[in-house]
Amino acid sequence: MSAADTSAPLLKTPLHALHIELGAKMVPFGGYDMPVQYPAGVMAEHKHTRAAAGLFDVSHMGQVRLIGDGAAAALETIVPVDVIDLGLFKQRYALFTNEQGGILDDLMIARRPDDLFVVVNAGCKVQDIAHMQAKIGAHPEHRCQVLPLPEQALLALQGPQAVTALSRLNADVAKLTFMTGGFFNLDGIDTFLTRSGYTGEDGFEISVHQDQAVELARKLLAQPEVKPIGLGARDSLRLEAGLCLYGHDIDTSTTPVEASLTWAIQKVRRAGGARAGGYPGAAVVDEQLANGAARKRVGLVSSERMPVREGAKLVNAEGVEIGVVTSGTLGPTVGKPVALAYLAKEFAALGTEVFAIVRDKRTPMTVSSTPFTPNGYYRG
Repeated sequence: MSAADTSAPLLKTPLHALHIELGAKMVPFGGYDMPVQYPAGVMAEHKHTRAAAGLFDVSHMGQVRLIGDGAAAALETIVPVDVIDLGLFKQRYALFTNEQGGILDDLMIARRPDDLFVVVNAGCKVQDIAHMQAKIGAHPEHRCQVLPLPEQALLALQGPQAVTALSRLNADVAKLTFMTGGFFNLDGIDTFLTRSGYTGEDGFEISVHQDQAVELARKLLAQPEVKPIGLGARDSLRLEAGLCLYGHDIDTSTTPVEASLTWAIQKVRRAGGARAGGYPGAAVVDEQLANGAARKRVGLVSSERMPVREGAKLVNAEGVEIGVVTSGTLGPTVGKPVALAYLAKEFAALGTEVFAIVRDKRTPMTVSSTPFTPNGYYRG
């Protein structure tokens, strides 16, 4: 979990009072006072999300509209992904890069009839919005207006029974497939939602006006499948799904190639593609796409019970340092320690045995494919 800047007073989401009512333990995260867990505890919350459905408050994240007929082309000048060809009501994962090819943040983009709907991370929200304003909003030739949506709350309903619960509020949500969305009235409450999330499970992310966020949360929590889930379980769920957390597994010192996020860079934006380059750091990224990077983000699994945490050094059999762990936990679903780490490329092949240094002792770990537990995404 990322520490918030302690100098500023903590912000509160529209669901803050509800979290307190539900008995949440609150902690600073991304500048907000957020629920890390409820009385059930992180382990129970994690398992409930994998088995049924969990409700997460992710209202601390930044929601933004990009408006104008030049919005998609403008956004392509700051991300290495295909925005222009993104279909109506389709959603896509993207990255803001800097001139060195480092990652400023990861984000989601959805195409709607009148705008592009963008969701950025809480900890990077202020910088990301300023970045978009400066690079694309401030230039009339881009024909793109950047409009933050601070009045919108964001709820994530995640798990194999999320669709069952949400369908009681509007049966049409069941027709969506993974990474698509639409405008839905949920039992009288207008929302924009996508069938997506960051747990590795089927589920939905629901944008709702702050004035109706508590009402919607209560309607969802009233469903028998649904329990409230805190940021502790959100972290262990995304880690088991092999998903990066910004500021831990990816940051300005990691490129998309090093971070094993090349799947997010469509062919049309790569060297030789119709709209190749044209984004910050393109030369660095293209060079690494062609020749590989010196280090690579990998999954690691241990057969021993000792959890391996962020910051643990990785060594080879001779004790030479070859990498570092960026996220680690005892995976509640897989029942063993799992981690994301950067390793020198010669040690990054699947099945390679490496050692994590935990309390001055070596813990053997094996380079593993991710996700560590199978995804439950609904692809239709």
